[in-house]
This record gives sequence, structure tokens and C-alpha cells, in this order.
Amino acid sequence: MNKPLKQHLIDPEICIRCYTCEMTCPLEAIVHDDNNVVVDVDKCNFCMDCIPVCPTGSIDEWRVVNTAYSLDEQFGWEDLPAQEEIADSPGGVEALDDAMAALLAEAHKGAGGRSKAPATAAKPTINMYNLGKPATAKVQGSYRLTKEESGADVRHIILDLGGQPFPVLEGQSIGITPPGTDAEGKPYLPRLYSVSSPRDGERPHYNNLSLTVKREEGGVCSNYVCDLKQGDEVQVTGPFGATFLMPDDPSARLLMICTGTGSAPFRAFTMRRQRAAQGANGDMIMFFGARTPDSLPYFGPLNKVPEHLLKKHLVFSRLPDAPKEYVQDRMMTEPEAIADLLADPKTHIYICGLRGMEQGVEESFKSIAESTGLQWESTRDMMRDEGRYHVETY
Repeated sequence: MNKPLKQHLIDPEICIRCYTCEMTCPLEAIVHDDNNVVVDVDKCNFCMDCIPVCPTGSIDEWRVVNTAYSLDEQFGWEDLPAQEEIADSPGGVEALDDAMAALLAEAHKGAGGRSKAPATAAKPTINMYNLGKPATAKVQGSYRLTKEESGADVRHIILDLGGQPFPVLEGQSIGITPPGTDAEGKPYLPRLYSVSSPRDGERPHYNNLSLTVKREEGGVCSNYVCDLKQGDEVQVTGPFGATFLMPDDPSARLLMICTGTGSAPFRAFTMRRQRAAQGANGDMIMFFGARTPDSLPYFGPLNKVPEHLLKKHLVFSRLPDAPKEYVQDRMMTEPEAIADLLADPKTHIYICGLRGMEQGVEESFKSIAESTGLQWESTRDMMRDEGRYHVETY
């Protein structure tokens, strides 16, 4: 009888098709078709290079199997299969030996961990449009959010889906495929952008959505998107993402921490609460970091959101004649408020933005939690298991 084997898999429901794992894998063991991103069992050597770069934790899935799942089987999945019964054999399920367990534990130190959706979140639609069957959206408008002197070109893009159904929830992403081919003559892969409008549209009850896109020097897709004009058509895939979702619970408390265009999903969260709350308290707190007010997306509109709905901490690292300040520094000036949130089972934490912010934010949470007698790692992991702790950094 064959000895059971450990197989590395990707959760197709949670995966946002950002292809970062595929681009990272040194063995080219991660591949994709029009539908899914999957792992080739014949090439994977468990090097774990793909684990910490995944923004959703979808890459961190494993099964002990008697016979490996083929690429064709994985390409056809809409969700992961359950752990199968393993026949008695030398080693059995313990085919994952102590060395592999240690390797997994080491890899997880740099990963956000497996995410779960909030218990009250609406059921998302996933991968309705893919590479083989994209949706066509028309640009309704493109507006610069940052001043030219800031050095950052961040744009608010509104896309009209017309008569095509495109149900999207706050916290989900869509893919945009730029035209042309790469240096190897292959069509460009889609680039992922978080939706910055609520589920009922940028304009309520219209089948449109908005994106927050920063032009990156040399960025094929960001330049393409930022150069779009009203009336242009774009190819769109998605929606993607099944965990970084907003709870459908008006009593839920939201702590949102972001930098730059990481604010996109939080704009959607805030607008959802604004439209639904009708003047009620929102109990949302945001720590939003940027270099200067001129480079902070939505600076003006954010300041108009009532304080009773959203408590704002706008943090700047490049103000003249002022010391550098980052979101983790501002968090440390609000220890009582954050400690109160950490102790409340109604609290949901969301972190979105540049990966470099993650360590500092983690250290601030740890310091604040432990000053009140909470063990941060166990608190964080409990919140993640309950669908109340979410990280998407890039």
C-alpha cells in the first residue's frame, strides 16, 4: 500500500488571484488557468517561499492524501475538498513528520495566517468572471485624489458594469487586465484592486463601482488604469476575496488601520455604514497613514465624515518641521481606546496597506495588549479564528 503523502493546496474560495505566489515560487510549481491558481505536486518541495507573500492565507492549505490531486482536478474546484479518510499504512496521517511540522511553524511566522470571514458577513460571490470570461466595464470617470506637488498620483476610478450582474461586497477586489503582452510574449495577468465603494454602488442602486489606484513608476497596469478616460472599456475579472469582509452587524466595532491605497476597502466600509446608519453611531476608528495631507487619498471627504460615525487618526510622516509619525506611533497614544476594543468580543480589526507597516502595528498591539494583562498572540489568534482579525498587505 502506498504511504500517504502531504499535498500543498490553495483554497480557491479565498484566493484573490493576485498571482504573487506564482511569481514567487522558485520551482514554478504554482500555475494557473482561466479559473484557479494551483500547486503542482510533482514540483513542490515545501520550500515555503509562497506562504508569507500571500495576502489572504489561501496558500496555507494542506491535505494528507492516498493519491495526489491532479492539476486538472484542482483547476475545476470551487472550494477545497474535505480531508479524506486515510487508509492504515506505515506512518498513516503521521506522514507529516516532525521536520515538516517545524518547517510549517517557521513559515507561519511571516504569514498573516488563515483568514475567516466575520460570522455575520454576507455570502460573497467569487470568481464570477475569470480570464476566459471577463466582464467588460466602461469608465464613468477618473479623478485625481492627490495634489501634483505631493509626488503621488492616486486616482478614483468609477466603472460602469452596465447590464452585467457584478455583485461585490465591501472588502472584495476585482482584477483588471491591461492590454498587450509581457517580455516573453505572454498576455499580461490581471492586477488586483480593492473595491472602494459599497455593495449598492458608487452611486446608490447603480451597477457601478469605484477603485483607488496609485500610479507606480514602471507599473504596467497602474499606468494603464490611471490613464483611462471616460468612455474607455476595460476587461474585469472577479469579484475575489471571501474573508476581508464587513460584518453585517450594526453593533460591530471596527478598528481599521491602513496606509495609502489600503484605504480603499475602508472607504467602502464607511460608506456602507453611512448609508445604513442614518445618523446612528458607527463605532468605527481609523488610523490612516500617508506622507502628507496632499498625498493622502480622500483627505477632504474623510474630514467631512461625522466624528460620531468615524473617529479619524490621520497620520503623516513627512510634515515640514515635525517629527516623522507612523500609524503604529499614533496607536501608542491611544492605549485605553485600543485596549477597550481588544477586550470587546464585538470588535473586528482590519489592516490593509504596505507590508512594511505590519511589523510596527503588530508590536503596538502587543505592547498595548500586554500592558492590560492580555497575551497578544493568543488574543490575535482567537480573533482570527472567530473571523474578527483580518490582514491584507502587499
